[in-house]
Amino acid sequence: MADRLDAIFSSYEKRGDKLIPILQDVQEEFGYLPEEAMMAIAKAIGVPESRVYAVASFYAQFRFTPMGRNHVMVCRGTACHVRGAARILEEAERHLDIKEGETTEDLEYTLETVACIGCCGLAPTIVINDTTYGRLTPKDIGKIFDERKETKE
Repeated sequence: MADRLDAIFSSYEKRGDKLIPILQDVQEEFGYLPEEAMMAIAKAIGVPESRVYAVASFYAQFRFTPMGRNHVMVCRGTACHVRGAARILEEAERHLDIKEGETTEDLEYTLETVACIGCCGLAPTIVINDTTYGRLTPKDIGKIFDERKETKE
């Protein structure tokens, strides 16, 4: 990990005002912000660790745990909300056995909600990686995950 971090730090001067770009680069490299990396960032740019954590925890773009191989986003926009997004989310949580914001133990799925996917005419919708599923009912959720599992095997 140290070599990978050093490569990132080498393109930045030892300045605290570069914290966000460094956090972005580290997350791009590792997929999340490991604790060891957070401490290394603080040391590399000469700021307290608390400052690094404060900035990283303030912005929703940063994550402290690895993401699953499959990113599931449940839309909670107005159209999806009105057409049952809460039930879709509940079913996804039940099927994956995780709550919103969590990742399955096998790192296969990360489940998140988003403000809007932009497919209001297909509400309620979810996106798994780059595939959008629309006009969903709770029964569709199990079918979607079962089909994905079958095609993987």
